[in-house]
Amino acid sequence: MRTRTWLLPAAAAAVAFAVHAALNPGYGFFRDELYFIICGRHPALGYVDQPPLVPLLAALSQSAGVSLFALRLVPAIFCAASIFVTCRIVQELEGGGFAQILAAAAVFFAPVLTTFGGILSTDTPGLWLWPLAALLVLRLTRGADPRAWLGVGAALGIAFQSKYAVVFFAAALLAGVALTPERRIYRTPWFAAGMLLGAAIALPNVVWQAAHAFPILELLRNGQHGKNVVLAPGQYLLQQVFLLNPVLTIVALLGLAWVLFRAPLRFLGYAYLLLLAAMIALHGKDYYPADVYPYLFAAGAVPVERWTQRARFVSRPAVLAIVTAAGMWLLPFALPVMSEAHFAQYRAHVLNALGAKPAESEHHKPSPLGQEYADMHGWPQLAGTVAGVYATLSPQDRARVAIVASNYGEAAAIDFFGRPYGLPPALSGHNQYFLWGTHGRSGDVLIDVGGDCGAGAHLFRHAERAATFSAPYSMPYESDLPIMLCRGIKRPLATVWPAVKMYI
Repeated sequence: MRTRTWLLPAAAAAVAFAVHAALNPGYGFFRDELYFIICGRHPALGYVDQPPLVPLLAALSQSAGVSLFALRLVPAIFCAASIFVTCRIVQELEGGGFAQILAAAAVFFAPVLTTFGGILSTDTPGLWLWPLAALLVLRLTRGADPRAWLGVGAALGIAFQSKYAVVFFAAALLAGVALTPERRIYRTPWFAAGMLLGAAIALPNVVWQAAHAFPILELLRNGQHGKNVVLAPGQYLLQQVFLLNPVLTIVALLGLAWVLFRAPLRFLGYAYLLLLAAMIALHGKDYYPADVYPYLFAAGAVPVERWTQRARFVSRPAVLAIVTAAGMWLLPFALPVMSEAHFAQYRAHVLNALGAKPAESEHHKPSPLGQEYADMHGWPQLAGTVAGVYATLSPQDRARVAIVASNYGEAAAIDFFGRPYGLPPALSGHNQYFLWGTHGRSGDVLIDVGGDCGAGAHLFRHAERAATFSAPYSMPYESDLPIMLCRGIKRPLATVWPAVKMYI
């Protein structure tokens, strides 16, 4: 019986993994993925803008050489694990095989979750760890061994080492339990032990942040004043519909209603509502609460299974066909299954049909591909263009030149793809690159990527545009990029460095 219990969740997870492994490595490395790899090659307990888990995984994926396929296997694994846990939540809610298949399909096809399983991001581990914590708490409310609190603490602590937003999920989940009679599960020393374990796992990164004056707080403040799109509450809620797929939103809403109307499960509904309210109040990005949706899909699949068992006019195959058709309709938005030209046309057509504007979380001129796909283009070519300028320098100048980029995406691309050209480490004032400093470069000879050689400060005696970088599908602000050659710095670069800090 135990083998049969695990069989369908394992099969669903295996299918999801196989599809992601086949489809994930489209287009190219995403901007943030390159940054994660470079951060992971500088192992630390933390970084300006993120904990260390995802950078470590990203760097390890490239230990055998440059491989987009190997990198994208990491999110594929987490997606498979998420679907496995989702099916186990369905089982815990006394759902059968159909409910498990429906919930697994919802997790796979929901665009935001598909994206988390397709591109390595700081949200990716939470795709598994958040539902896992919810599953363990659910089991505790049903009389499981109190030692399961150690699993809850470990899941939340490891999730913290991926993304700080888990703090809000953990607080919402624990508060949700506290608001219901299920708070009885706190009456055990294992609860304190589990929370202490989670805190111990998170502590090294907290210590790193404290030692560096909590740069993440400065970064978040800056992001809310110019970079990020701040949504009104109604806009935030509407955006959840597009992130989940309008059809699949129905399953999630059914799940929310179903748990709220059942006293023993109400804590799960409260947890979601509290998390959503916190994200709206704090102007979090619209996808920040998304890792919580697998358990709502699991909860929603159970009543659908029961209704279709009794209904005469709605068949289960029809439900799955509708879910699959709706998922396939928006799948190209989450996985790179089309050519760039075809997707640009398809994207415009779908957005027009929905009457929706392109969803961007940051203030930038939009790309016809959307920001995520656009940021998978142009990086090897950028490194090649910079290398072309580097090759024109004399051996003496190549030995001392500094390469400065305007953001971590450009800098990471130069570091990652510049190795075969023998390029020196890139410098940037953006986030973690600022802390890595000037690498001892004087700046007397400098290649400025996307800058103007500090023209406003008259920093150099001579400046010329040595090249121009363009890529047809990159973000507009990354195209027609000047590559400047600057000579004769008037002040040592180290004295200028504090002014270039950009935490955002």
